[in-house]
Amino acid sequence: MKKTHKLYKYFLLSFVVILLDQAVKLLVHYNMDPGLAGEIKVLGSWLKIHYVLNPGMAFGLKLGSVYGKLILTLFRLLATVGIAYYMSLLVKRKAHTGLIWCVALILAGAVGNVVDSTFYGVFLNNAPAGSPTPWFHGQVIDMIYLDIWEGHLPKWLGGQYYALWPIFNIADSAIFLGVAVILVMQRRFFKDAEDKKQDNETNKDTTTPSAGTTAN
Repeated sequence: MKKTHKLYKYFLLSFVVILLDQAVKLLVHYNMDPGLAGEIKVLGSWLKIHYVLNPGMAFGLKLGSVYGKLILTLFRLLATVGIAYYMSLLVKRKAHTGLIWCVALILAGAVGNVVDSTFYGVFLNNAPAGSPTPWFHGQVIDMIYLDIWEGHLPKWLGGQYYALWPIFNIADSAIFLGVAVILVMQRRFFKDAEDKKQDNETNKDTTTPSAGTTAN
């Protein structure tokens, strides 16, 4: 019962982040116009709410195939199952709690974007034109725009208009935060795991009968 309760609280964090992510996406979808027409400035030109649809991966990358989106969505589904299983293993192995919280954030972000890809093509009718089926072809809703710099590049770099930062959503933020904290704290997170492994091996060696010893 104790292990189940521990696992439950991490999944609860994932569930809360997923709900928040989906609530914000639906609020944006039903209350904002896409693009510049519906843009809302929060902190001047630095932080804006800007509704866009992302048909592919992070930063708008795509797989160059008719079934590329389907492959991407199925991959996301498999990755989500893998992350959930990995988090369960971490709890079972009594890994550092900070590491498990970070994995819970990553899981939430993965699920949040999987929901968009799987269902939004049907329920929000936002699948790209020409999609073989609206299922698994939904476009991810992005809205958080950190506009650090935007403008035209110098002519010797092409002179094209360019925005420094991409537009993202709460699910992306959860993934980024989880990964960033793991990278910064990896020595502490994984040192504890290594110490526990060594302690278990030491305890095993001390309790294992030496060679040639027979039980009475």
